[in-house]
Amino acid sequence: MSSHPYFGAAGSVAALAHRGFSRDGLENSMVAFQAAVDMGFRYVETDAHGTVDGVAVALHDESLDRTTDGTGEVADLPWARVKLARISGKEPVPMLEDILGTWPDLRVNIDVKAESGIGPVAEAIEKTKAHDRVCLASFSTARRDATTARLTRPVATSAGTREAAAFFLGGMAGANVAGALRKVDALQIPVSMGPVPLLTKRHLSAAHAAGKVVHVWTINDADRMADLLDLGVDGIVTDRADLLKELLVARGRWQ
Repeated sequence: MSSHPYFGAAGSVAALAHRGFSRDGLENSMVAFQAAVDMGFRYVETDAHGTVDGVAVALHDESLDRTTDGTGEVADLPWARVKLARISGKEPVPMLEDILGTWPDLRVNIDVKAESGIGPVAEAIEKTKAHDRVCLASFSTARRDATTARLTRPVATSAGTREAAAFFLGGMAGANVAGALRKVDALQIPVSMGPVPLLTKRHLSAAHAAGKVVHVWTINDADRMADLLDLGVDGIVTDRADLLKELLVARGRWQ
């Protein structure tokens, strides 16, 4: 398995609180991340965009419209405008730098959602010296690689869509699939894409044989979590951090 410090000891389960933990619509807020930390979570997942003046912010959507009381595309707005928006009308949109800096032991899985985030995300990691506790992900391999190219030290990395597709198609054909994941440390995937299962025992075994960590998203059902742990996944991303913790505690695998 990957030797990058982001990942835990062999056999441990990475419990990732998806956009922090909130039952009140406060995703990607400092309150949600604090709630996850207070529950004992060592891993959180977040998303990143960049403002027009180069500030990385934790927000899933390209615009402020869905999750905040503000409007407009983040990439077109200065930080002075974005910071006035309130998630669900209550909490400010945080800078990525604040998430990395507030909890110096917290491991953060960062999905670089757009080109606007490339430079600002790299700058936030550099400024907080968070390299050992960051995993960079993106559906776009080029976007992920452009971000890592700006860093002075390596971070953990997760496969993009193109790499993951090559891995799974090759695995179904019985080909040697290790090369598809040669540039990354982890495979972070949904269980299925529509009716097509993406996570099979064969693929999981192949990823492990290639020394790659496998995380699955976004799992909010306790029975499904249990099935995936039995299958042998290395991590679960969830909105229901409470359920995942309860399950891992019951199994003696909470760390």
